[in-house]
Amino acid sequence: MDLAHESAIKEASEVLQELNTTSTGLTEEEAARRLELHGPNEVGRERHEGWLQRLYIAGRNPLVILLTVLAILSYATGDFRAGTVMLLMVVLGVSLRFVQETKADTAAAKLKAMISVTATVIRDGQAREIPLQQLVPGDVVKLSAGDMIPGDVRLLSVKDLFVIQATLTGESMPVEKTEVRETRPNVSSIEHNNICFLGTSVETGSASAVIVATGGQTYFGKMARTLAGQQVETAFDRGVKKFTWLMIQFMAVMVPLVFVINGLTKGDWKEAFFFSLAVAVGLTPEMLPMVVSVCLSKGALAMSRKKVIVKRLNSIQNFGAMDVLCTDKTGTLTMDRVILEKYCDVFKCESQTVLQDAYLISHFQTGLKNILDRAVLLHQELHGKLSLEKYTKVDEIPFDFTRRMMSVVVEGPEGARELLTKGAPEAVFTRCTHFESDGEIFEMEPILVGDLIEQVNDLSEDGFRVLAVATKKVEKRAAYTKADEAQLVLTGYLAFLDPPKDTAAKAITVLRQHGITVKVLTGDNDLVTRKVCTEVGINAQKIVLGSQVETMTEPQLAEAVESTDVFARLSPAHKQRIVKALQSKRHVVGFMGDGINDAPALKAADVGVSVDNAVDIAKESADVILLEKSLMVLEEGVLEGRKVFVNILKYIRMGASSNFGNMFSVIGASAWLPYVPMAPIQVLTNNLLYDFSQVPIPTDNVGPQQTAKPRPWNMGEIAKFIVFIGPISSIFDYTTYILMWFVFKCNHLNLTPPPELAHRFVGVAADSTYAAALFHTGWFVESLMTQTLIIHVIRTNLIPFIQSRASWQLTMTTLLIMAFGAYLPYSPLAATLGFVPLPPLFWGFLVATLICYVGLTQVIKSRLARKGWV
Repeated sequence: MDLAHESAIKEASEVLQELNTTSTGLTEEEAARRLELHGPNEVGRERHEGWLQRLYIAGRNPLVILLTVLAILSYATGDFRAGTVMLLMVVLGVSLRFVQETKADTAAAKLKAMISVTATVIRDGQAREIPLQQLVPGDVVKLSAGDMIPGDVRLLSVKDLFVIQATLTGESMPVEKTEVRETRPNVSSIEHNNICFLGTSVETGSASAVIVATGGQTYFGKMARTLAGQQVETAFDRGVKKFTWLMIQFMAVMVPLVFVINGLTKGDWKEAFFFSLAVAVGLTPEMLPMVVSVCLSKGALAMSRKKVIVKRLNSIQNFGAMDVLCTDKTGTLTMDRVILEKYCDVFKCESQTVLQDAYLISHFQTGLKNILDRAVLLHQELHGKLSLEKYTKVDEIPFDFTRRMMSVVVEGPEGARELLTKGAPEAVFTRCTHFESDGEIFEMEPILVGDLIEQVNDLSEDGFRVLAVATKKVEKRAAYTKADEAQLVLTGYLAFLDPPKDTAAKAITVLRQHGITVKVLTGDNDLVTRKVCTEVGINAQKIVLGSQVETMTEPQLAEAVESTDVFARLSPAHKQRIVKALQSKRHVVGFMGDGINDAPALKAADVGVSVDNAVDIAKESADVILLEKSLMVLEEGVLEGRKVFVNILKYIRMGASSNFGNMFSVIGASAWLPYVPMAPIQVLTNNLLYDFSQVPIPTDNVGPQQTAKPRPWNMGEIAKFIVFIGPISSIFDYTTYILMWFVFKCNHLNLTPPPELAHRFVGVAADSTYAAALFHTGWFVESLMTQTLIIHVIRTNLIPFIQSRASWQLTMTTLLIMAFGAYLPYSPLAATLGFVPLPPLFWGFLVATLICYVGLTQVIKSRLARKGWV
């Protein structure tokens, strides 16, 4: 049942009776009973996870699950050292992600805690302020200017009440409300003049009303219920998932192959199993969740210092990937306040007479001034020039919806009386018999009426809200009526505008320079929208209306959104469809809005942006909350997002290309050697040390050339990078194999160890001989050194160490890991890990290898960059 509609078509007394209440309100006891029955006055909200739920989400990552399974297998088969190393990796990745996401959730919760909304309610015959959540159906509330409507209410008494319904409809102009029973047939709920809705607010005037619906039963609540819930999968989520499954596919091919090759060539299936298990861990980019979380949380902290609260960490990268920003008009492009832009005669020439008449009307009319009256009274042109004390108000003919005009009668300095009228042009025209131009009076001949209408249409097409002003000399008498509003002289027009922000045009230019197209999606009319968009530099030659969107198929809409930058008279569903249509064209879409009419689009967008004074459901649906409603703030978010993505991409490129190269190295060595290429514990140690060297990636420097354009996920580019860069590492792995095999005689299984190591190799199997240990140590050190150093080449498209330098944290970690890797064969841990000291000649070869590896990678990377593949 539509409670608002049912109440609108009944008299106020009937509504009170049905709700079992009176104009003096409920008792506290009855209100408590109804609160228990109906529940708190809250709309559908996004469910916030507890710490256990967050821990579960952090742990359900495919990479984490895979590592956990491998650790369990290691324990089950007796390899406790390997199992412990794997579990250490799991704990490190999960705990870092859990901590960072908890911090972000806490920051968003603190922002919401700042917002407290109350209402004035009559309980036990006394007015009191209580939180909105405690209101119930049957409560009688008092409304005044600035109040939020606390529920769906039926008006009981009204005085000059104007309500802003932009949060529901997108219309920026206030709507007048009355207590009169609705008699119009086939009127939608939102158009009832005697009903006000939760989420709207009082612009001017005052009223008393009875609450007919609260919480989920309100118009607002029913809409919100369909919106709150799990966020849609974003471009960022899809990109990470694709990369994760790419790595798992690598493993699915390589691990069984390595197991079979080693089992067949060595005959030791148990050792082959442990080695293939270690290779599986080595191929797993287990630090990806941690690198992503730390990069995102670092970006969130940087943005919070710029008055931007990030609710969902993933949205930061989507800022960087965003190439289309959809935004509402009101308050984003405009100042969200109406000003008097023009006062002109019937031929659009500026007229002080029209301004003076309008000022007198707005000054002398009774009741609270509406938004247009205040715009006239605030106009600076007449301040200090018009002596109001010389004029006396005689009478007033109030505004009503039938006439769509209002008049005041004033007596001027010479004692003459004049009726001054303002109203909708089409309504005033019918009351006029003459018009004034350059001080002369002309008859409204039919041949001239068309020209006058054309002048009004021209103003409307320029985006103005137009009122007509007319006058008439009247005789002195006691009172005046609507009948006196006849045979008027049309003097001119008032043109009002919600003007563009001074920063809007600059912000749009800057966003465009960063590769972002701004599209306007508004519920306002197309004439006003065209004017504003043209002034701020958005192409408004073609505007698609909501009525057109309604008739389009999804393929038709997808084509329309590519060629159109401005959409007007849209419903919430239209905005959502447009966002999805853009996404279907492979755009990463941001949406900025603050009303419930924006909430579906905020949910659907890859990154939803709202402001701190937005309606709650808009903030719940958004990913990012701005403390200032400005496109300039968004520019900072875009750059932070791109920095985040660049640093995440460094780890992905490094991990993916390294794994691809290792695939060739491990398979070749497995088929060639009479022993496994590296002991399982050595593979895990290598992987752990390498992962530790990648931890500072989120702190790395990002150059301006890397943030100049949108950075969307592009698996095609990543795949090309893998194919061309990955095999380079295998080249130098094979040169190391050749060195260890032929120069250092690791092909002789009975190779004699140095005397101080002889006790370690008495009566051992082939995989544990000195020759095997020497080979393992040589490849371990070369592999660790090359993949740790190469991040400095991969991190930038410029020349590393010269044109671009890494952060000091990444540089220090690289040096420490390389030094530790060189120290391990000589350390007390050497015997435990199966290492032996390396010949002095090896270190000279290693230096040459590192120089050649860096040089060749730089050459190939530069060629890829010139082709636009990196």
